[in-house]
Amino acid sequence: MKNLKGIYTALLTPFHEDGSINEKELARLVRHNLNLGADGFYVCGSTAEALMLNVEERKRIMNIVKENAENANLIAHIGAISERDAHLLAAYARELEYDLISSVAPFYYKFSFPEVRDYYFRLADRSGMKMLVYHIPLYSGVGMGFDEMASFLNDDRFAGIKYTSNDFFTMERAKAAFPDKLILNGYDEMILSGLAMGADGGIGSTYNFMADKFVLIRKLFHEGKVEEARKVQNEANRIIAVLIRIGVMQAEKEIMNQLGFDFGSCLPPFSKITEEGKELLKKEVLPYIQKARV
Repeated sequence: MKNLKGIYTALLTPFHEDGSINEKELARLVRHNLNLGADGFYVCGSTAEALMLNVEERKRIMNIVKENAENANLIAHIGAISERDAHLLAAYARELEYDLISSVAPFYYKFSFPEVRDYYFRLADRSGMKMLVYHIPLYSGVGMGFDEMASFLNDDRFAGIKYTSNDFFTMERAKAAFPDKLILNGYDEMILSGLAMGADGGIGSTYNFMADKFVLIRKLFHEGKVEEARKVQNEANRIIAVLIRIGVMQAEKEIMNQLGFDFGSCLPPFSKITEEGKELLKKEVLPYIQKARV
């Protein structure tokens, strides 16, 4: 398997006013992130509002990204409340020659861990692709300790874990026990913590407009310049703190608009960003991120 370590942008989805996908702007977003130094893309994840889209819309996004991603690494998030939809998306990811598939654990119905495990095994078996388990207990409601993670990491069908949790002890234990498996940090505001505990890189939503900061954090960390890396993390976190005040999803879309993209707004039931929020982003975020060159 090729080297899949690095910084992956969890791509946003730009929408027209009628809620359809703005394909031109999605292609621009991919090229912008290549310019920022991203190693790859996590496609149709939470940031993309993918769980609010249908299968054909998600396939279209996957295809546009593939057409514009050059040689970047590609991970397709195919998770859905319907396992049938997940299998359709996994088959399409294989057709497009994505590097990995990934899926949030089946949610809402409080499935047992054996049910969750079997869901992942079926996806891996039927797709014939390597799987990245998406561990995000805050939103999925599915917690996994070391033993549960080991049931996947011990299996050749699984490339690793997208680890969106602040339980860095379990992350470190998993990486120590399975050093050849891929662990990608999920919380942007704590990527330096994740790297210190063995993460091979990160997947993040704020990477859409400041992937260069996370590329630099990872570079400085591996050069042993931890204090310098911490300063860049502080810069990113100051921006993230502003997003939290406004609403992260709405703020990320508005930042892209202010950078000269046409991203529209989030799909309902997300609320619209306020004028006060727009002004705050213009003052507190826009001066500290790179302008688009595409």
